[in-house]
Amino acid sequence: MAEFALEINNLQKVYDNNVVALKGIDLKVKKGDFYALLGPNGAGKSSTIGIIGSLVTKSGGTVSVFGNDINKDLNKAKSLLGVVSQEINFSQFEKVLDIVVTQAGFYGIPKSIAMPKVESILKRLSLWDKRNVQARTLSGGYKRRLMIAKAIIHEPKLLILDEPTAGVDIELRREMWSFLKEINKNGTTIILTTHYLEEAEQLCRNIGIIDQGSIVANTSMKDLLGTLNVQGFVFDLHQPLEKAPTIEGFPLKLEDPLTLIAAVNKDRSINALFSELTKLNIKIKSMRNESNRLEELFIEMVNSNEK
Repeated sequence: MAEFALEINNLQKVYDNNVVALKGIDLKVKKGDFYALLGPNGAGKSSTIGIIGSLVTKSGGTVSVFGNDINKDLNKAKSLLGVVSQEINFSQFEKVLDIVVTQAGFYGIPKSIAMPKVESILKRLSLWDKRNVQARTLSGGYKRRLMIAKAIIHEPKLLILDEPTAGVDIELRREMWSFLKEINKNGTTIILTTHYLEEAEQLCRNIGIIDQGSIVANTSMKDLLGTLNVQGFVFDLHQPLEKAPTIEGFPLKLEDPLTLIAAVNKDRSINALFSELTKLNIKIKSMRNESNRLEELFIEMVNSNEK
């Protein structure tokens, strides 16, 4: 059994207009992982995903899905792979149910076997009540869900999601997070590209950052975030403040009277800050990390790579 869900070696892509999209990427994603592939627009993410899904022809290198080389065993590789692209890839005039049942047929799944699977997936994605409506009537968020349903009907072992929550409201996004966590827990390896860096931080255990056709970081989310010299914390207060307190060594600011934001240096203890706040009779109701930690690192790495 292959140890890696995806293995990419020296992957290159040069387009006909001599634009170099990929400069020899090496990447391995272990089976069962939830992996973030991040990068600015034009970095090479879409070219990489297109090559994996056999929609884009590579200029050099190799790609294997669970040990199956896409050049030598394309059908086997594709049977193990599900891809949710950025672009809508179903007929807008077909009914939701028919779209997913037809997709099952492409993988040789008889309708009698497909129907229970389709019902289960559509219910889990809150699409069952919309099964008999034309896809064109769905909101952008529900169209994204339908694309996920299409991609997983054949139970792929590797699911690639290219900006799956783009344009989706917060409530739908959180529901999709829950669904993705569930299928990952049940064994599906997931690779996620997203511009919502909070999403990557919440969902993914490992991360690769691609910029200008090269991998500039490939590590665990924990280790990457550990390189931050300063972490931001948000404190929800019991009582409102008129202005932020002054505590030496801990820059503080008020987002609003009941929300205090602190910058804590890596070599300082958060407990020391709690102690000082207690001395000032400032009571904390709850605490959380600022959601822009990954964004700060991402910008820093991309800027550094451009110098």
